Amino acid sequence: MTFSKKTMRAIEIAGKGGPEVLKLVEVNVPDIKDNEILVRVHAAGVNRPDVFQRQGSYPPPEGASPLPGLEIAGEIVKLGSQVKKWKIGDEVTALLAGGGYAEYAAVAFDNALPVPEGYDFIKAAALPETFFTVWSNVFDRAHLKSGEVFLVHGGTSGIGTTAIQLAKAFGAKVLATAGTKEKCEACLKLGADLAINYKNEDFVSKAQEFTNKKGVNVILDMVGGDYANKNYKIAAPEGRIVQIANLSGSMATVNLNYIYVKRLVHTGSTLRARDTAFKAAIAAQLQEKVWPLLEAQKIHPVIDKVFSLEEAAKAHERMESSTHIGKIILEID
Repeated sequence: MTFSKKTMRAIEIAGKGGPEVLKLVEVNVPDIKDNEILVRVHAAGVNRPDVFQRQGSYPPPEGASPLPGLEIAGEIVKLGSQVKKWKIGDEVTALLAGGGYAEYAAVAFDNALPVPEGYDFIKAAALPETFFTVWSNVFDRAHLKSGEVFLVHGGTSGIGTTAIQLAKAFGAKVLATAGTKEKCEACLKLGADLAINYKNEDFVSKAQEFTNKKGVNVILDMVGGDYANKNYKIAAPEGRIVQIANLSGSMATVNLNYIYVKRLVHTGSTLRARDTAFKAAIAAQLQEKVWPLLEAQKIHPVIDKVFSLEEAAKAHERMESSTHIGKIILEID
C-alpha cells in the first residue's frame, strides 16, 4: 500500500521561552531522501537538549527538522529508493537530529535499529539518545576497560542510568553522584558500587576512599563548572574525563599541574551535529554488543514518566524539575 498521508500533528517551538512555548500544530509530513525511511512515531524520548533548543541555546544543525525530538520508536511506512536494509512495517527505534515530537519522522536508514525483542515502543524510544551518547563517549572516546573504575555525575539522568548499567555490564567498578537519598538508592539498584549524595557528601573524598587513593580511570561529566578541577583531583594516572554538558557553567578554574603530572585526557563531544555515517557506526556497535544485553534483560532503560504528545510542556516541566529518575517519554497515538 502506498503511503499517502499529507499532514500530521507535531509539537512546534513557538518562540524562545519556557515550556508554554511548545504548541501542538498541524504540519506537513516530512519528505524523505533516497537514503531515508519514514517512521510512524509511536513514542519519542524527551531529552535535556530539547529543553536547550526550546530556550534558544541549542539550535538544530543545518538541514535538520526545526521540530524538537532526538529519538523515536515506531514502524516504517515508507522507504527511500536506496534503502535495502528495511521493509515496510518493520519496527525500529532511531536517533535523529530533530523532528521526533511528531506523528511521522524522516530518519537516515542506518541510524535506525530494530526494536529489541520483547520491547514495546515506549521502552524502545528510551534507548537511542542515551545509548548512542554513552557508547560513543565512555567506550569509544574514553576506552573504558573491564576492571577500571568509572564515575558518572548525574547518575539518575537518562544518561546516568544508562552509563551505570553499561559500565557495570562490561566489567567496570561504578561510582555515581546524585542529589537525594532516593536517587542514590536508585543508582545502587542499577548496579553502582557506590552512590554519593553530592549535596551532603564530598565526592572527591568519597572517590579517593573507594579507590584507596588510586583514582578514577574514566569520568563522564555533565555538570562542568567547579567539577572540572575536582575531577582532575580524583582522576587516576592516565585518567580520561569526558565532558558532554555544562549544566553548572562552561567556565572553570583548574590546576593544570594535574594534567601533565597524571597524564590526563580531558575530552568531550556532542552527538547531534555529527554526520549520519558517524552515528551509523555507533548503531552497528550497539546492535552487535548492546542489543543482546537488552534482549537478555541484563540491562534495561529506566522509564520515569510517560506523557501524551499534547502534554509536551508538562514533560519539559518534569525534565526541568530534575526530580525525574531515568527517561521521560512522549506517547504518540
